[in-house]
Amino acid sequence: MNRNKFLKTSGIGLSLLFIPSLMQGRSESLKNHYENNGKSKIIKDSEGGVLNVIGDVQTRKLAGSDTGNQIVEWVDNVEPGVGIPSHIHTKEDEIFRVIKGQVEIMVDGKTTVLNEGDIAYAPKNISHSWKVVGTEKAKMMTSAFPAGIEHMFSELAKLPDGPPDFKKVSEICGKHGIRFV
Repeated sequence: MNRNKFLKTSGIGLSLLFIPSLMQGRSESLKNHYENNGKSKIIKDSEGGVLNVIGDVQTRKLAGSDTGNQIVEWVDNVEPGVGIPSHIHTKEDEIFRVIKGQVEIMVDGKTTVLNEGDIAYAPKNISHSWKVVGTEKAKMMTSAFPAGIEHMFSELAKLPDGPPDFKKVSEICGKHGIRFV
């Protein structure tokens, strides 16, 4: 049997007639999804909400409410020696972009020093940590997707000044799918 005859006599030929209409429905669904995800926004370097998250001074640039919960971005402005111990996210991936200074980062057991312009990607379910090294303050743009982690940061920023209560920090982080290793 030749190809044309096979397509005509099998259900495949008929099903091909329906694919455009099925795809149109899928396209409409995707179009509506993305059209309803936030509005355009321009954020200057000096703009954004500032939080001190246990020594990690963050300037939130985009929150989930701005992006249809697709992504959240913030700038970390951190003193030498400050960092986040090894932990695992179960809900979001992260991207770290060093803008100024040096950040030692560990992802999946591999440690390296990121300099200005360097990027690291830490997918969910993979352990990672970071710490500012050298003598100057570091500035790092961090993105997490999907959004949601910003709610955890808001909770952590409300903790009292002074050395953090690691049990309380772990409890807050755990509620948001993050555990320390």
